[in-house]
Amino acid sequence: MRNIRFVNLIQRLNTLNYKNSSAILKQTNLLRVNTKAVVSHSNGQTRQYSSSSQGKFDFSRTSIIYTLFGASIAGGITIFMLNSDNRLASVKAHTQEKVEQSEPKLEEEIVSEPTEKQPENETSNKASEKSQESNSSLEQTKPISTEENNPPEEAVPTEGELRAAKLDEEKFLPEIPSHAQYLIVGGGTAAMAAFKAIRANDPTARILVVTEEDYKPYMRPPLSKDLWMTDDDELIKQLKFKQYNGNERSLFFLEDEFYVQPKYLNEQENGGVAILTGKRVEQIDVQNKTVKLNNNWEVAFDKCLIATGGRPRNLPVFEKSWEKIKNRVTLFRNIEDFKKLYSIAKEGKTIAIVGGGFLGSELACALGHVSKKFGGKVIQVFPESGILGKILPEYLSEWTTSKVRKEGVTVIPNASINKAQLNDEKVELGLQATKDNGPHANWLMADHVVVAVGLEPNVELAQKSGFETDPKFGGYLVNAELQARNNIWVAGDAACFFDIKLGRRRVEHHDHAVVSGRLAGENMTGAAKPYWHQSMFWSDLGPKIGFEAIGLIDSSLQTVGLFAKAEEVDTPKAQVQESNESLRSEIKDTQLPEGGQTSELKAPKSMDEYGKGVILYLKNETIVGVLTWNVFKRIAIARQVISLFIYS
Repeated sequence: MRNIRFVNLIQRLNTLNYKNSSAILKQTNLLRVNTKAVVSHSNGQTRQYSSSSQGKFDFSRTSIIYTLFGASIAGGITIFMLNSDNRLASVKAHTQEKVEQSEPKLEEEIVSEPTEKQPENETSNKASEKSQESNSSLEQTKPISTEENNPPEEAVPTEGELRAAKLDEEKFLPEIPSHAQYLIVGGGTAAMAAFKAIRANDPTARILVVTEEDYKPYMRPPLSKDLWMTDDDELIKQLKFKQYNGNERSLFFLEDEFYVQPKYLNEQENGGVAILTGKRVEQIDVQNKTVKLNNNWEVAFDKCLIATGGRPRNLPVFEKSWEKIKNRVTLFRNIEDFKKLYSIAKEGKTIAIVGGGFLGSELACALGHVSKKFGGKVIQVFPESGILGKILPEYLSEWTTSKVRKEGVTVIPNASINKAQLNDEKVELGLQATKDNGPHANWLMADHVVVAVGLEPNVELAQKSGFETDPKFGGYLVNAELQARNNIWVAGDAACFFDIKLGRRRVEHHDHAVVSGRLAGENMTGAAKPYWHQSMFWSDLGPKIGFEAIGLIDSSLQTVGLFAKAEEVDTPKAQVQESNESLRSEIKDTQLPEGGQTSELKAPKSMDEYGKGVILYLKNETIVGVLTWNVFKRIAIARQVISLFIYS
């Protein structure tokens, strides 16, 4: 019976956390079997392990193993385990029961300590002594040596001993640590920036990152840009891409070797970062500082960062559709979405993109490039008059739309989707005009539909955990230090923060994720810095059109634009070739350009003169935003311009 209890106990320990393991040991009464201090010898040093059942159940892995095995195995059987120095130590386990003859299988799993063959006279003496022993107690045995005056030589670990040692490491460490010094919920860009900042300020920090995705932190911008411009399928399968200068780059921020496995996180003397993939945090207990995962596992933490980002918005017409239509609709956001859409594009299918903003326009240009290689058709539908109509002045939006059409994209402006149905295995979309000059046709046929109509902050934890959200901007309400509650911070798309100059804001760009994540990580280590950074953002519509912007960029504001004819160096491709960096928020901005390096900007006279330029956005005669069109690495200057008006 005790063996059955032992096997059941091992199985349960493999599925429960450390705290629950203690409760099981207590319930099974195994801790009371051996209350003596167990002594192990390693390199002449003596260590004691106590397995007493009195007091708190806060014991080491070594004492757990000794107690468990000692509860089922009679005296004289040797147990091999790892001591605190990760060296093999042999310990004689003694119990008050003898091994029954019906227990050979359990004994085979425990490797006995090898001993030297003894002389016949010593053997006979030992036999006579054993016959005189009483059943009331067992005497402590000593290691036998052929030379009494010399200490026994350390035995070379056998294969069985190594297996027993590995049992300690693999079987008795939970797959998910029960405690994290720093816990990060979400595995995106903000999480990456945060754990790098934490490690920079606390070099021995132990950080656990929990992400729903099956991948370690990666860059999202290449999913709609660089990966599509890479013509090497083998690279794409490896989630790598070629920059415009020909250099290969991985989609992942860091190599796998940087991380430690979650089960070994708390065993690292110098700390580390562990990524727990495929798991979701269901609830945060702020008072007790614990989180509950979707597998009912509980993890305690000292400090926590919420970096859950955002999720793509959908349209009601698709939300209410039946399943066969939903299977032909992609809300583009992650690696799996890219893989799915890329495989469809390679088959030469017709793909309809709903949305004329950043993501929709980038994907339209990217798919237009791929369609030239594999065939197929790309259609972009949006309610505005032109591409990027919500941020660009009307004249520049129309110019951009004409350029995208030349890339092979069928652009349908001034139209929204009001119906969706299947027709001969294709999705038939009903078009409704948003203006008088809307589409001529009433229906649109496509093999697949991509919805790119913006993001909404992922705040599912707020309702379950008692966090406050902003009713106007969405996202978790945080203070200027990005703190939502005591020992809990929020960064990235999900944070609605208080700007000490501009008031409450929420930003959804890569640069903001990097900066806010870094600041949250610093504040988690005690920095207490306020967030005042004016985040920039950028977009590339293929290799020839790109822009960078900062501040309040809204086409409904008054704008002043100055332009010049573009040259070969005034493109995103040329910029990457020079800087070797496609994530432009990571580039160190240059200072004012030297004389002779810039063209004279002036008001455009024709559509041919929108090659490059600068657009100023004004509110109440104050410059609140700057957009540089095919002019790169000038954001530091634009930030100074805005600061003169806003922060002075």
